[in-house]
Amino acid sequence: MTRAVKLWDDYSASDLRRLAARSRNANAARWLLAQAAFRNGSIRTAMQPA
Repeated sequence: MTRAVKLWDDYSASDLRRLAARSRNANAARWLLAQAAFRNGSIRTAMQPA
């Protein structure tokens, strides 16, 4: 059985994108951008079945 993961509400999507732009670590920047996209809802709408 799966459980939902609670996301932190400390940063908005724009804050996460700003942090990604300043990051010197490429993996961390990609992770931050993925989290920003998820907060915007773009991943959830792309994953919905047609």
